Amino acid sequence: MRKQLQRIMLWLLLTLLLLTPIPTAAAKGDYHGSMAGDGMGILAYGVDLSSWQGDSVDFRRIREQGIDFVILRAGFSQTQDAVFERNYAEAKAAGLDVGAYLYSYAATTEEVLAEAESQLKLYGRPTYLLLDECHRWSKAQSDALLPALETGVVRFIGSTTENPMIAMTGAIVSRCRLFQFYPLSVEDVKKSMLTALADRERGLGDYHAQVDPEALDHIARIANGDARAALNAIELAVRTTKPVDGVIHITVEIAGESIQKKVMKCDEQQYYDMLSAFCKSLRGGDSDAAIAWFARLIYGGVDPRIICRRLIAHASEDIGLANPQAMVQAVAAAQALELIGLPEARLSIIQAIIFLCESPKSNGVVMALDAAFRDAETIPDQPVPIHLRDTSFRGADKLGHGKGYKYPHDFPGHVVEQEYMPPSVKGKRYYIPGELGSEGKIRQNHIKQGKIKE
Repeated sequence: MRKQLQRIMLWLLLTLLLLTPIPTAAAKGDYHGSMAGDGMGILAYGVDLSSWQGDSVDFRRIREQGIDFVILRAGFSQTQDAVFERNYAEAKAAGLDVGAYLYSYAATTEEVLAEAESQLKLYGRPTYLLLDECHRWSKAQSDALLPALETGVVRFIGSTTENPMIAMTGAIVSRCRLFQFYPLSVEDVKKSMLTALADRERGLGDYHAQVDPEALDHIARIANGDARAALNAIELAVRTTKPVDGVIHITVEIAGESIQKKVMKCDEQQYYDMLSAFCKSLRGGDSDAAIAWFARLIYGGVDPRIICRRLIAHASEDIGLANPQAMVQAVAAAQALELIGLPEARLSIIQAIIFLCESPKSNGVVMALDAAFRDAETIPDQPVPIHLRDTSFRGADKLGHGKGYKYPHDFPGHVVEQEYMPPSVKGKRYYIPGELGSEGKIRQNHIKQGKIKE
C-alpha cells in the first residue's frame, strides 16, 4: 500500500511539473508557449534542453532551423538547473515558445513531499495533486499527505463518484471545499455536439455533415447527461457514414446505430403521452392497460429503467401502506433488471406491474408529505421540547435534556401517551390512513387511540 502511494505521487509529481510552466525572475510570468496539432500529425517541433547541453546554446540558430519551441529543465529533486534562467531568457529573446519541467528522483513519500517543499521555496509554486477516484484512498494514504495539505505545500484536487463525506477520511474532507456536479441537460449535450460538428480545427467541421434534429435529440436523450458518450456517438456516425452526392447525412436511424440504442418508433411527445398513460393505468388499477402500455414503450426503445423508476415511485405515491409489499415488488423488479437484463427481466417487471395494479390504493403518504413540507416551509420553528432533546452527550442531564421523557417499552403494549409533535404544529394531523388493505388496520388503531373519530 505504501509503495502504491509512492508510485501514485511520483507519477503525479512528474506529470504535473512537466506540464506546468515555472515563473522565475527570468520568466516574469510571460509564458505563452503552445503546441498545435490536428490529431493527424505534428504541426510544431521542439527540443528538450538542460545543463547537459552546456551553457552556450545558440537559440537563434535553433529558431532558424525550424524549431518552434523549447522545453527547459528547471531543476531536479531539490536543485535548480544551473543554466535554466539563462536558457529561458535567451530562448524568449530568440522568439521561441518556452515551457519548463522539474525532474524528480523521489522514491518514497517523504522524498516526494520534500521535493514539493523545495519547489515551493525555489519557485513559489505548490505541487498540485490531482487524484481521480479519490475515495479509493485508505486512511494511511490520506494521513501521509495530511501535513503537506495543512502547510500548503501540496494542493489537493480529487474527483469521485461516491459521497466524500462517507467514502473519504474526515481529516482530508474537512480541509477541502466540496463541489457537487450534476448531469448535463439534454440541451447542453446537444450544444456540445453542434459545437463539435462546426469546429474545423478540433472537431468534425471539415466533414460538413448534415444531422437531422431528431438524430441529435435521440443521441442527447440516450447519452443521459454524458457529453463524452454523445460526442463519441456523433463522431462515429459522421466518420462511418458514406456521403451521398458529396453530403454526409445523419438520420435518426444512423444515430440509433451509433449509440447502440434502438430508435423510438414514436416522437418525443408521443413518448411522454404513452408514459403518462402507463402511470395512469397503474394508478387506476388496470393491469391489462398497464401491460399494454409497457409493451409499447419497450418496443418503442424506452430504457426499461425508466419504467422501474416509475414503479418504485407509484408504490409509495398510489399504494403506500395499503400494501407495503408493493415497494418490495417494485424494487425487486429494478434489481432483477440490473442482474439479468432484458429480455428475461421483462417477466419480473410485468409481475411488479400486475402486483401494483391489483393492490389496494392509498395516497396517504403523498398527502402527509405535502402537508408536512408545507408547514415546515411556512410555520416558524420553536425550540424542541425538553423531554425530546438529545441526551447522548456528557452533561445533557445538567441541561435538563430528556427530563420527563417516557420510555414506551416500560409501559403496557409498548405505547404511552405523550406529546411528540413540534410545538408550532401541535395538534395537526398529517397522515390519515385509508380504509383499504393494511391501512384499514392502521386506521382502526388510530380510532382506538382517539386520533380519528368514526
